[in-house]
Amino acid sequence: MSFRFVPTPLDTPLVLPEPRDSGLRPSLREAFLPSPAREAALARLAEPGAVAVTSGQQPGLFTGPLYTVHKALSATALARVLERQWSRPVVPIFWIAGDDHDFAEASHTAWLAADGSLVTASLPPRPPDAPLTPMYRQPLGAGVTAVLDALGASLPPSEFRDEALDWLARHYRPEATVAAAFAGAIAELLAPYGVVCFDSTHPAAKAAGAPIILRALEHAAAIDADLERQSETLGETARTSGVMVGDGAALVMLEGKQGRDRLVASDGGFVTRRGKERFSRDDLARIAEREPTRLSPNVLLRPVVEAALLPTVSYLGGPAELRYLAFTPPVYRRLGVERQRPLPRWSGVLVEPRVDRVLEKFGIELAELLDPSGSVEARLVRSQLPSEALDALAAIRAAVEEGYGTLEKSASDIDPTLVRPMQGARHQALAGTQEIEKKLVQHLKRRQETELGQISRARTAVLPGGKPQERVLTLAPFLARYGPALVDDLRDAIEGWYAGALEGASTPS
Repeated sequence: MSFRFVPTPLDTPLVLPEPRDSGLRPSLREAFLPSPAREAALARLAEPGAVAVTSGQQPGLFTGPLYTVHKALSATALARVLERQWSRPVVPIFWIAGDDHDFAEASHTAWLAADGSLVTASLPPRPPDAPLTPMYRQPLGAGVTAVLDALGASLPPSEFRDEALDWLARHYRPEATVAAAFAGAIAELLAPYGVVCFDSTHPAAKAAGAPIILRALEHAAAIDADLERQSETLGETARTSGVMVGDGAALVMLEGKQGRDRLVASDGGFVTRRGKERFSRDDLARIAEREPTRLSPNVLLRPVVEAALLPTVSYLGGPAELRYLAFTPPVYRRLGVERQRPLPRWSGVLVEPRVDRVLEKFGIELAELLDPSGSVEARLVRSQLPSEALDALAAIRAAVEEGYGTLEKSASDIDPTLVRPMQGARHQALAGTQEIEKKLVQHLKRRQETELGQISRARTAVLPGGKPQERVLTLAPFLARYGPALVDDLRDAIEGWYAGALEGASTPS
Protein backbone atom coordinates (compact mmCIF):
# COMPACT_ATOMS: atom_id res chain seq x y z
CA MET A 1 0.00 0.00 0.00
CA SER A 2 1.43 3.41 -1.00
CA PHE A 3 0.76 6.94 0.17
CA ARG A 4 -2.39 8.71 -0.98
CA PHE A 5 -3.73 12.25 -1.01
CA VAL A 6 -7.14 13.06 0.43
CA PRO A 7 -8.56 16.49 -0.46
CA THR A 8 -10.10 18.63 2.27
CA PRO A 9 -11.76 21.32 0.13
CA LEU A 10 -11.80 24.89 1.39
CA ASP A 11 -15.23 26.40 1.84
CA THR A 12 -15.02 28.58 -1.28
CA PRO A 13 -16.61 27.79 -4.66
CA LEU A 14 -14.42 27.21 -7.71
CA VAL A 15 -15.31 29.15 -10.85
CA LEU A 16 -13.40 29.79 -14.03
CA PRO A 17 -11.37 33.01 -13.92
CA GLU A 18 -11.76 35.57 -16.68
CA PRO A 19 -9.20 35.85 -19.50
CA ARG A 20 -7.34 39.14 -19.68
CA ASP A 21 -4.84 41.01 -21.82
CA SER A 22 -1.42 39.41 -21.88
CA GLY A 23 2.00 40.96 -21.70
CA LEU A 24 5.01 41.16 -19.40
CA ARG A 25 7.21 44.25 -19.43
CA PRO A 26 10.76 43.29 -20.44
CA SER A 27 12.36 44.92 -17.38
CA LEU A 28 10.65 42.39 -15.10
CA ARG A 29 12.42 39.42 -16.64
CA GLU A 30 15.31 40.06 -14.23
CA ALA A 31 13.04 39.55 -11.22
CA PHE A 32 12.35 35.90 -12.06
CA LEU A 33 14.63 33.60 -10.08
CA PRO A 34 17.17 31.44 -11.90
CA SER A 35 15.99 27.85 -12.31
CA PRO A 36 15.75 25.22 -15.04
CA ALA A 37 12.19 26.43 -15.67
CA ARG A 38 12.98 30.14 -16.00
CA GLU A 39 13.84 30.57 -19.66
CA ALA A 40 11.06 28.33 -20.92
CA ALA A 41 8.51 30.14 -18.72
CA LEU A 42 9.68 33.56 -19.89
CA ALA A 43 9.53 32.42 -23.51
CA ARG A 44 5.96 31.25 -22.99
CA LEU A 45 5.01 34.53 -21.29
CA ALA A 46 6.23 36.34 -24.39
CA GLU A 47 3.89 34.37 -26.67
CA PRO A 48 0.73 36.10 -27.96
CA GLY A 49 -2.16 35.73 -25.52
CA ALA A 50 -0.03 34.35 -22.68
CA VAL A 51 -1.39 34.84 -19.16
CA ALA A 52 -0.47 33.53 -15.71
CA VAL A 53 -1.90 31.82 -12.65
CA THR A 54 -0.23 32.97 -9.46
CA SER A 55 0.16 32.00 -5.86
CA GLY A 56 2.78 32.95 -3.31
CA GLN A 57 3.98 32.80 0.25
CA GLN A 58 6.21 34.57 2.72
CA PRO A 59 9.51 32.76 3.43
CA GLY A 60 9.59 29.79 5.76
CA LEU A 61 12.25 27.54 7.23
CA PHE A 62 12.87 24.47 5.02
CA THR A 63 10.15 25.83 2.63
CA GLY A 64 7.65 26.22 5.46
CA PRO A 65 4.54 24.08 6.04
CA LEU A 66 3.15 21.75 3.38
CA TYR A 67 0.51 24.25 2.28
CA THR A 68 3.29 26.31 0.66
CA VAL A 69 3.90 23.46 -1.77
CA HIS A 70 0.14 22.89 -2.10
CA LYS A 71 -0.23 26.51 -3.24
CA ALA A 72 2.57 26.30 -5.78
CA LEU A 73 1.35 23.02 -7.25
CA SER A 74 -2.18 24.39 -7.31
CA ALA A 75 -0.89 27.16 -9.58
CA THR A 76 0.65 24.73 -12.05
CA ALA A 77 -2.38 22.42 -11.92
CA LEU A 78 -4.89 25.20 -12.59
CA ALA A 79 -2.63 26.67 -15.30
CA ARG A 80 -2.65 23.32 -17.14
CA VAL A 81 -6.43 23.05 -16.85
CA LEU A 82 -6.96 26.60 -18.14
CA GLU A 83 -4.44 26.15 -20.95
CA ARG A 84 -6.44 23.18 -22.25
CA GLN A 85 -9.72 25.09 -22.00
CA TRP A 86 -8.50 28.39 -23.45
CA SER A 87 -5.93 27.11 -25.99
CA ARG A 88 -3.48 29.83 -24.95
CA PRO A 89 -0.30 29.74 -22.85
CA VAL A 90 -0.96 29.88 -19.10
CA VAL A 91 2.19 30.09 -16.96
CA PRO A 92 2.26 29.26 -13.21
CA ILE A 93 4.13 31.93 -11.20
CA PHE A 94 5.00 31.73 -7.51
CA TRP A 95 5.39 35.12 -5.80
CA ILE A 96 8.16 35.16 -3.17
CA ALA A 97 6.99 37.62 -0.52
CA GLY A 98 10.46 38.48 0.78
CA ASP A 99 9.28 41.79 2.28
CA ASP A 100 7.57 39.93 5.11
CA HIS A 101 9.10 40.78 8.49
CA ASP A 102 7.59 38.08 10.75
CA PHE A 103 10.77 36.28 11.79
CA ALA A 104 8.99 34.25 14.47
CA GLU A 105 6.77 32.65 11.83
CA ALA A 106 9.54 32.25 9.26
CA SER A 107 12.08 30.71 11.63
CA HIS A 108 10.39 27.51 12.82
CA THR A 109 9.58 24.15 11.27
CA ALA A 110 8.18 20.75 12.25
CA TRP A 111 8.36 17.17 11.05
CA LEU A 112 7.68 13.59 12.13
CA ALA A 113 10.59 11.62 13.58
CA ALA A 114 11.24 7.97 12.75
CA ASP A 115 9.07 6.85 15.68
CA GLY A 116 6.14 8.99 14.50
CA SER A 117 6.51 11.68 17.16
CA LEU A 118 6.24 15.37 16.31
CA VAL A 119 9.53 17.30 16.29
CA THR A 120 9.65 21.09 16.26
CA ALA A 121 12.73 23.23 15.74
CA SER A 122 13.50 26.89 15.19
CA LEU A 123 16.28 29.39 14.71
CA PRO A 124 17.41 31.48 17.71
CA PRO A 125 14.79 34.19 18.30
CA ARG A 126 15.32 37.76 17.24
CA PRO A 127 15.77 40.13 20.23
CA PRO A 128 12.45 41.70 21.26
CA ASP A 129 13.75 45.22 20.66
CA ALA A 130 15.37 44.43 17.29
CA PRO A 131 14.10 46.24 14.17
CA LEU A 132 11.58 44.25 12.13
CA THR A 133 14.01 43.50 9.32
CA PRO A 134 12.36 42.07 6.19
CA MET A 135 13.23 38.46 5.46
CA TYR A 136 15.11 39.37 2.27
CA ARG A 137 17.62 41.24 4.47
CA GLN A 138 17.56 38.87 7.48
CA PRO A 139 20.46 36.34 7.55
CA LEU A 140 19.65 32.81 8.68
CA GLY A 141 22.71 32.73 10.94
CA ALA A 142 24.65 29.81 12.36
CA GLY A 143 21.54 28.39 14.04
CA VAL A 144 20.31 26.94 10.77
CA THR A 145 23.12 24.37 10.79
CA ALA A 146 21.92 22.97 14.12
CA VAL A 147 18.35 22.67 12.82
CA LEU A 148 19.55 20.89 9.67
CA ASP A 149 21.58 18.51 11.83
CA ALA A 150 18.55 17.84 14.05
CA LEU A 151 16.43 17.04 11.01
CA GLY A 152 19.07 14.68 9.61
CA ALA A 153 19.53 12.92 12.95
CA SER A 154 15.80 12.22 13.32
CA LEU A 155 15.28 10.72 9.84
CA PRO A 156 15.88 6.99 9.35
CA PRO A 157 18.11 5.72 6.54
CA SER A 158 16.26 5.58 3.21
CA GLU A 159 16.89 5.69 -0.50
CA PHE A 160 16.12 9.40 -0.79
CA ARG A 161 17.22 10.72 2.61
CA ASP A 162 20.57 12.19 1.54
CA GLU A 163 19.08 13.72 -1.59
CA ALA A 164 16.40 15.54 0.43
CA LEU A 165 18.89 16.81 3.01
CA ASP A 166 21.35 17.93 0.33
CA TRP A 167 18.56 19.91 -1.36
CA LEU A 168 17.95 21.87 1.83
CA ALA A 169 21.65 22.28 2.62
CA ARG A 170 22.30 23.83 -0.81
CA HIS A 171 20.04 26.73 0.08
CA TYR A 172 19.73 26.98 3.89
CA ARG A 173 23.24 28.21 4.64
CA PRO A 174 24.17 30.49 7.57
CA GLU A 175 25.18 33.36 5.28
CA ALA A 176 21.99 33.20 3.19
CA THR A 177 19.01 35.39 4.01
CA VAL A 178 15.76 33.75 5.10
CA ALA A 179 14.07 34.82 1.86
CA ALA A 180 16.95 33.83 -0.46
CA ALA A 181 17.16 30.34 1.10
CA PHE A 182 13.41 29.84 0.78
CA ALA A 183 13.32 31.20 -2.77
CA GLY A 184 16.21 29.05 -3.96
CA ALA A 185 14.82 25.85 -2.45
CA ILE A 186 11.30 26.47 -3.78
CA ALA A 187 12.56 27.43 -7.25
CA GLU A 188 14.59 24.23 -7.50
CA LEU A 189 11.73 22.06 -6.21
CA LEU A 190 9.14 23.53 -8.56
CA ALA A 191 11.17 23.80 -11.76
CA PRO A 192 10.20 20.32 -13.03
CA TYR A 193 6.56 21.41 -12.93
CA GLY A 194 7.06 24.56 -14.99
CA VAL A 195 6.59 26.90 -12.03
CA VAL A 196 8.75 30.02 -12.15
CA CYS A 197 9.40 32.08 -9.01
CA PHE A 198 9.11 35.86 -8.93
CA ASP A 199 11.29 37.79 -6.48
CA SER A 200 9.06 40.66 -5.39
CA THR A 201 12.02 42.35 -3.64
CA HIS A 202 14.21 42.49 -6.76
CA PRO A 203 15.08 46.11 -7.70
CA ALA A 204 13.33 45.67 -11.07
CA ALA A 205 10.12 44.55 -9.32
CA LYS A 206 10.37 47.35 -6.78
CA ALA A 207 10.89 49.99 -9.47
CA ALA A 208 7.94 48.67 -11.48
CA GLY A 209 5.69 48.62 -8.43
CA ALA A 210 6.65 52.09 -7.16
CA PRO A 211 3.97 53.96 -9.19
CA ILE A 212 1.23 51.76 -7.67
CA ILE A 213 2.69 52.37 -4.20
CA LEU A 214 2.63 56.14 -4.76
CA ARG A 215 -0.94 56.05 -6.08
CA ALA A 216 -1.97 54.12 -2.99
CA LEU A 217 -0.44 56.86 -0.83
CA GLU A 218 -2.06 59.59 -2.91
CA HIS A 219 -5.49 57.98 -2.46
CA ALA A 220 -4.87 56.72 1.09
CA ALA A 221 -7.81 58.56 2.68
CA ALA A 222 -10.26 57.52 -0.04
CA ILE A 223 -9.05 53.89 0.09
CA ASP A 224 -9.44 53.85 3.87
CA ALA A 225 -13.04 55.06 3.52
CA ASP A 226 -13.69 52.51 0.76
CA LEU A 227 -12.40 49.71 2.95
CA GLU A 228 -14.51 50.82 5.90
CA ARG A 229 -17.62 50.62 3.71
CA GLN A 230 -16.48 47.25 2.37
CA SER A 231 -16.07 46.01 5.93
CA GLU A 232 -19.69 46.89 6.69
CA THR A 233 -20.80 45.06 3.55
CA LEU A 234 -18.81 41.91 4.35
CA GLY A 235 -20.17 41.56 7.88
CA GLU A 236 -18.96 38.31 9.48
CA THR A 237 -16.21 37.85 6.88
CA ALA A 238 -14.78 41.20 7.93
CA ARG A 239 -14.88 40.30 11.61
CA THR A 240 -12.96 37.06 11.06
CA SER A 241 -10.41 38.40 8.57
CA GLY A 242 -8.18 40.19 11.08
CA VAL A 243 -7.94 43.19 8.73
CA MET A 244 -7.95 46.56 10.47
CA VAL A 245 -9.60 49.37 8.51
CA GLY A 246 -10.74 52.90 9.24
CA ASP A 247 -7.70 53.76 11.37
CA GLY A 248 -6.01 56.14 8.92
CA ALA A 249 -3.23 53.68 8.09
CA ALA A 250 -2.10 53.49 4.48
CA LEU A 251 -1.67 50.19 2.68
CA VAL A 252 2.05 50.92 2.35
CA MET A 253 4.98 49.82 4.49
CA LEU A 254 8.31 51.64 4.72
CA GLU A 255 11.66 50.40 5.96
CA GLY A 256 12.77 52.86 8.62
CA LYS A 257 14.74 52.88 11.84
CA GLN A 258 12.41 50.27 13.39
CA GLY A 259 12.51 48.04 10.33
CA ARG A 260 9.45 47.49 8.13
CA ASP A 261 6.84 49.91 9.45
CA ARG A 262 3.28 50.90 8.52
CA LEU A 263 2.69 54.43 7.22
CA VAL A 264 -0.17 56.34 8.83
CA ALA A 265 -1.62 59.59 7.49
CA SER A 266 -0.69 62.61 9.64
CA ASP A 267 -0.92 66.38 9.01
CA GLY A 268 -0.84 66.12 5.24
CA GLY A 269 2.00 63.61 5.25
CA PHE A 270 2.69 60.27 6.88
CA VAL A 271 4.29 58.93 10.05
CA THR A 272 5.58 55.41 10.68
CA ARG A 273 3.47 53.62 13.27
CA ARG A 274 6.29 52.28 15.48
CA GLY A 275 9.28 54.47 14.65
CA LYS A 276 7.29 57.77 14.59
CA GLU A 277 9.37 59.00 11.64
CA ARG A 278 7.64 61.72 9.60
CA PHE A 279 7.63 61.89 5.81
CA SER A 280 6.05 64.39 3.48
CA ARG A 281 4.54 63.22 0.21
CA ASP A 282 7.56 64.65 -1.58
CA ASP A 283 9.87 62.68 0.72
CA LEU A 284 8.08 59.47 -0.19
CA ALA A 285 8.13 60.31 -3.90
CA ARG A 286 11.92 60.72 -3.70
CA ILE A 287 12.24 57.39 -1.86
CA ALA A 288 10.09 55.71 -4.54
CA GLU A 289 12.41 57.08 -7.23
CA ARG A 290 15.79 56.57 -5.55
CA GLU A 291 15.23 53.77 -2.96
CA PRO A 292 12.14 51.84 -4.08
CA THR A 293 13.30 48.74 -2.19
CA ARG A 294 12.34 50.53 1.07
CA LEU A 295 8.66 50.59 0.08
CA SER A 296 6.37 47.57 0.09
CA PRO A 297 2.63 46.84 0.01
CA ASN A 298 0.69 45.41 2.94
CA VAL A 299 -1.50 42.31 2.54
CA LEU A 300 -4.38 44.22 0.90
CA LEU A 301 -2.20 46.11 -1.58
CA ARG A 302 0.15 43.23 -2.42
CA PRO A 303 -2.27 41.42 -4.80
CA VAL A 304 -2.99 44.75 -6.52
CA VAL A 305 0.72 45.26 -7.17
CA GLU A 306 0.94 41.68 -8.42
CA ALA A 307 -1.93 42.22 -10.87
CA ALA A 308 -0.34 45.46 -12.11
CA LEU A 309 3.02 43.75 -12.75
CA LEU A 310 2.00 40.30 -14.00
CA PRO A 311 -0.64 39.11 -16.52
CA THR A 312 -2.35 37.04 -13.83
CA VAL A 313 -5.91 35.77 -14.20
CA SER A 314 -6.17 34.15 -10.76
CA TYR A 315 -4.45 34.09 -7.39
CA LEU A 316 -4.74 30.86 -5.40
CA GLY A 317 -4.88 31.35 -1.65
CA GLY A 318 -5.75 29.68 1.61
CA PRO A 319 -8.77 30.42 3.84
CA ALA A 320 -7.24 33.41 5.66
CA GLU A 321 -6.05 34.97 2.39
CA LEU A 322 -9.44 34.53 0.75
CA ARG A 323 -11.08 36.31 3.68
CA TYR A 324 -8.88 39.39 3.42
CA LEU A 325 -8.87 39.35 -0.39
CA ALA A 326 -12.63 39.89 -0.16
CA PHE A 327 -11.76 43.44 0.99
CA THR A 328 -9.72 44.31 -2.07
CA PRO A 329 -12.15 45.12 -4.95
CA PRO A 330 -12.40 48.81 -3.95
CA VAL A 331 -8.59 49.07 -3.92
CA TYR A 332 -8.32 47.74 -7.47
CA ARG A 333 -11.02 50.14 -8.66
CA ARG A 334 -9.48 53.13 -6.93
CA LEU A 335 -6.02 52.40 -8.38
CA GLY A 336 -7.24 51.44 -11.85
CA VAL A 337 -5.84 47.89 -11.83
CA GLU A 338 -7.60 44.88 -13.39
CA ARG A 339 -8.30 42.34 -10.67
CA GLN A 340 -7.26 38.70 -10.85
CA ARG A 341 -9.83 36.27 -9.45
CA PRO A 342 -9.05 34.89 -5.96
CA LEU A 343 -9.64 31.12 -5.89
CA PRO A 344 -8.94 28.44 -3.28
CA ARG A 345 -5.71 26.49 -3.38
CA TRP A 346 -5.87 22.73 -3.06
CA SER A 347 -6.08 21.59 0.54
CA GLY A 348 -5.55 18.04 1.67
CA VAL A 349 -3.87 15.35 3.74
CA LEU A 350 -1.01 13.05 2.81
CA VAL A 351 -1.97 9.63 4.18
CA GLU A 352 1.02 7.34 4.54
CA PRO A 353 0.89 3.53 4.46
CA ARG A 354 1.52 3.31 8.21
CA VAL A 355 -1.60 5.41 8.81
CA ASP A 356 -3.67 3.30 6.42
CA ARG A 357 -2.56 0.16 8.24
CA VAL A 358 -3.90 1.59 11.50
CA LEU A 359 -7.18 2.58 9.85
CA GLU A 360 -7.57 -0.94 8.46
CA LYS A 361 -6.56 -2.69 11.68
CA PHE A 362 -9.11 -0.87 13.82
CA GLY A 363 -11.82 -0.42 11.19
CA ILE A 364 -11.87 3.36 11.44
CA GLU A 365 -12.16 6.17 8.89
CA LEU A 366 -9.71 8.99 8.24
CA ALA A 367 -12.35 11.51 9.33
CA GLU A 368 -12.32 9.93 12.79
CA LEU A 369 -8.55 10.42 13.08
CA LEU A 370 -8.99 14.04 12.02
CA ASP A 371 -11.37 14.50 14.97
CA PRO A 372 -9.14 15.67 17.86
CA SER A 373 -11.70 14.70 20.53
CA GLY A 374 -10.29 11.19 20.94
CA SER A 375 -13.64 9.51 20.30
CA VAL A 376 -11.89 6.69 18.40
CA GLU A 377 -9.84 5.75 21.45
CA ALA A 378 -12.87 5.90 23.73
CA ARG A 379 -14.83 3.65 21.39
CA LEU A 380 -11.94 1.21 21.09
CA VAL A 381 -11.61 0.86 24.86
CA ARG A 382 -15.34 0.56 25.41
CA SER A 383 -15.48 -2.19 22.82
CA GLN A 384 -13.15 -4.25 25.04
CA LEU A 385 -15.43 -4.10 28.07
CA PRO A 386 -16.91 -7.55 28.76
CA SER A 387 -20.46 -7.79 27.46
CA GLU A 388 -21.73 -8.95 30.84
CA ALA A 389 -20.28 -5.79 32.44
CA LEU A 390 -21.95 -3.55 29.86
CA ASP A 391 -25.23 -5.44 30.36
CA ALA A 392 -24.95 -5.08 34.11
CA LEU A 393 -24.27 -1.33 33.90
CA ALA A 394 -27.18 -0.86 31.52
CA ALA A 395 -29.47 -2.88 33.81
CA ILE A 396 -28.42 -0.89 36.88
CA ARG A 397 -29.05 2.42 35.06
CA ALA A 398 -32.44 1.24 33.84
CA ALA A 399 -33.39 0.07 37.34
CA VAL A 400 -32.24 3.37 38.86
CA GLU A 401 -34.26 5.36 36.32
CA GLU A 402 -37.35 3.21 36.80
CA GLY A 403 -37.13 2.98 40.59
CA TYR A 404 -36.44 6.67 41.15
CA GLY A 405 -39.15 7.58 38.63
CA THR A 406 -41.68 5.72 40.77
CA LEU A 407 -40.32 7.29 43.96
CA GLU A 408 -40.44 10.80 42.47
CA LYS A 409 -44.10 10.32 41.52
CA SER A 410 -44.94 9.15 45.04
CA ALA A 411 -42.91 11.98 46.57
CA SER A 412 -44.78 14.50 44.43
CA ASP A 413 -48.11 13.17 45.74
CA ILE A 414 -46.93 13.20 49.36
CA ASP A 415 -44.99 16.48 49.40
CA PRO A 416 -43.75 18.27 46.23
CA THR A 417 -40.74 19.62 48.12
CA LEU A 418 -39.35 16.06 48.24
CA VAL A 419 -39.02 15.87 44.44
CA ARG A 420 -35.77 17.86 44.17
CA PRO A 421 -33.89 15.80 46.84
CA MET A 422 -35.18 12.66 45.12
CA GLN A 423 -33.80 13.86 41.79
CA GLY A 424 -30.46 14.59 43.44
CA ALA A 425 -30.32 11.07 44.81
CA ARG A 426 -31.07 9.65 41.36
CA HIS A 427 -28.26 11.68 39.77
CA GLN A 428 -25.89 10.53 42.50
CA ALA A 429 -26.78 6.90 41.88
CA LEU A 430 -26.26 7.29 38.12
CA ALA A 431 -22.95 9.05 38.76
CA GLY A 432 -21.88 5.98 40.71
CA THR A 433 -22.37 3.76 37.67
CA GLN A 434 -20.46 6.26 35.54
CA GLU A 435 -17.59 6.19 38.03
CA ILE A 436 -17.51 2.38 37.92
CA GLU A 437 -17.43 2.42 34.10
CA LYS A 438 -14.68 5.07 34.16
CA LYS A 439 -12.50 2.91 36.43
CA LEU A 440 -13.03 -0.11 34.19
CA VAL A 441 -12.04 1.94 31.13
CA GLN A 442 -8.94 3.34 32.85
CA HIS A 443 -7.69 -0.16 33.63
CA LEU A 444 -8.41 -1.29 30.09
CA LYS A 445 -6.44 1.68 28.76
CA ARG A 446 -3.39 0.52 30.67
CA ARG A 447 -3.82 -2.94 29.15
CA GLN A 448 -4.22 -1.44 25.64
CA GLU A 449 -1.33 1.01 25.65
CA THR A 450 0.15 -0.49 22.48
CA GLU A 451 -3.06 -0.20 20.45
CA LEU A 452 -3.82 3.28 21.74
CA GLY A 453 -0.26 4.35 20.98
CA GLN A 454 -0.70 3.20 17.37
CA ILE A 455 -3.82 5.30 17.01
CA SER A 456 -2.14 8.27 18.68
CA ARG A 457 0.81 8.14 16.28
CA ALA A 458 -1.53 7.81 13.29
CA ARG A 459 -3.44 10.87 14.47
CA THR A 460 -0.19 12.81 14.92
CA ALA A 461 0.68 12.00 11.30
CA VAL A 462 -2.52 13.59 9.95
CA LEU A 463 -3.35 16.06 12.73
CA PRO A 464 -0.01 16.99 14.35
CA GLY A 465 -0.47 18.89 17.57
CA GLY A 466 -4.20 18.97 16.92
CA LYS A 467 -3.72 21.15 13.81
CA PRO A 468 -4.16 20.39 10.10
CA GLN A 469 -1.17 18.49 8.73
CA GLU A 470 -0.60 21.01 5.92
CA ARG A 471 -0.22 23.85 8.41
CA VAL A 472 2.43 22.14 10.57
CA LEU A 473 4.64 19.61 8.78
CA THR A 474 7.32 20.45 6.24
CA LEU A 475 7.99 18.61 2.99
CA ALA A 476 11.61 17.40 3.27
CA PRO A 477 11.01 14.35 5.52
CA PHE A 478 8.33 13.10 3.10
CA LEU A 479 10.78 13.55 0.22
CA ALA A 480 13.34 11.62 2.24
CA ARG A 481 10.91 8.69 2.54
CA TYR A 482 9.31 8.67 -0.90
CA GLY A 483 11.51 10.73 -3.24
CA PRO A 484 10.48 13.06 -6.09
CA ALA A 485 7.63 10.73 -7.11
CA LEU A 486 5.68 12.09 -4.16
CA VAL A 487 5.62 15.60 -5.66
CA ASP A 488 4.75 14.18 -9.08
CA ASP A 489 1.78 12.32 -7.65
CA LEU A 490 0.70 15.32 -5.60
CA ARG A 491 0.71 17.55 -8.70
CA ASP A 492 -1.37 14.97 -10.57
CA ALA A 493 -3.84 14.67 -7.68
CA ILE A 494 -4.24 18.45 -7.49
CA GLU A 495 -4.69 18.77 -11.25
CA GLY A 496 -7.35 16.06 -11.20
CA TRP A 497 -9.15 17.89 -8.42
CA TYR A 498 -9.18 21.21 -10.31
CA ALA A 499 -10.20 19.54 -13.57
CA GLY A 500 -13.10 17.78 -11.85
CA ALA A 501 -14.20 20.86 -9.92
CA LEU A 502 -14.14 23.08 -13.02
CA GLU A 503 -15.66 20.56 -15.45
CA GLY A 504 -18.48 22.29 -17.27
CA ALA A 505 -17.91 25.57 -15.41
CA SER A 506 -18.40 28.78 -17.35
CA THR A 507 -16.48 32.01 -17.07
CA PRO A 508 -18.45 34.46 -14.89
CA SER A 509 -19.82 37.51 -16.62
